[in-house]
Amino acid sequence: MDQWTNRLAPQLRALVELAACNGHMTQAAAALGVPQSSMSRRIHALEVELHVPLLIHDGRIVRLTAAAERLAQQVREPLRQLDLAIDDVTGEADPDQGTVRFGFPLTMGSGRVPDLLAEFRHHHPGIKVLLKQAHGSALSADLLAGDLDLAVVIPAPERLRHVRIGTQQIHVAVPDDHPLAALKHVRLADLKNETFIANPPSYNLRQLTETWCREAGYTPDIAFEVTEFATIRELVSRGLGIALLPHDERIPPGLSELPLTGSRYHRDITLAWGATTEAPSTRRLSSFLLHRLGSRDVPASTAYSRAGR
Repeated sequence: MDQWTNRLAPQLRALVELAACNGHMTQAAAALGVPQSSMSRRIHALEVELHVPLLIHDGRIVRLTAAAERLAQQVREPLRQLDLAIDDVTGEADPDQGTVRFGFPLTMGSGRVPDLLAEFRHHHPGIKVLLKQAHGSALSADLLAGDLDLAVVIPAPERLRHVRIGTQQIHVAVPDDHPLAALKHVRLADLKNETFIANPPSYNLRQLTETWCREAGYTPDIAFEVTEFATIRELVSRGLGIALLPHDERIPPGLSELPLTGSRYHRDITLAWGATTEAPSTRRLSSFLLHRLGSRDVPASTAYSRAGR
C-alpha cells in the first residue's frame, strides 16, 4: 500500500484535476500550480505504471478513457481526506479558505436559505460554496457517500450527525374556488373524496401523505405525480386536484393554503454533516448557520435519529 501511495499520489492528483477540468490540460496544470509539461509527464507516468490507457487525444483537448474516469472518481475523496488530515495535524488549514459542498431541499430555493448564503458569502468571500438542491433521501445519500459536506435535510437523516434547526408546517393547497377554501382549518378526513397531486413514492412528503390519509381512514386518490412543489401548486391552482404541501408565504394566484386540524402535520428541518472529516471551512459554514438559526443549544454531536427518509 505504501509503495503505491508514495509512487502514485502526484500522478493521481493530476488525473483527478484533469477530470475536473474536462480534459483541458492547461487549466488542470494551472489549478495544480505546475507547468503543463509536468501535467503531461504525470499522466503519462501513471499510464506506464498502471499499464492502462488513460487519455484519448482529440485535437488540443484530451478526453479521459472510461477507466481513467472511474479511477479519478474513486480516488478524488481519499485524496481530499488526506489533505484535510495533514492540514489538521499541521495546523495549516485556513478556515476562511476552501470549498464547501452544501445541499438543501427543493422547497427552500427562495427565502431564508439563499439569504443566509448571501450573508455568509459577504462575511467569508474566500470560501467557495458549491450548491446542490434535491429531495431529502438524495441529500442524505450524498452526505453518506461523501459527495456533500453539509446539508439542510428534511426529515432527519439516518446514521448522520445532525441538529434540528426548525419545523416545516404542512398545509392543504386547494384552488381558490374550492368549497374548502373558505374554511380556516381542514380535517384530513374531509379530503377523503378529493383528487390528490403528490410527489413520487420515494419522496418523504408522499410517504407522509399516504400514512396520514391511511390513519384518517382512506387511501388518497393520487392522479398526478410531480417532483417540483412549484409545479404541484400550478396544477392545484388550475383545479386538477389538491395537495399536502409545505406552507409557503408566497402563495401564487388562484391558490389557497389551509392548516390541517391537529398538531402532528409538520416535518423537522435539520442541518446534517457528511460522513467524512469536517474541514475548517465546512465548520465555519455550519457554525454560521447554527448561530443565525438559533440552534446553538442543541448539541449536534449527539443529535441522531432513526427516522425514515
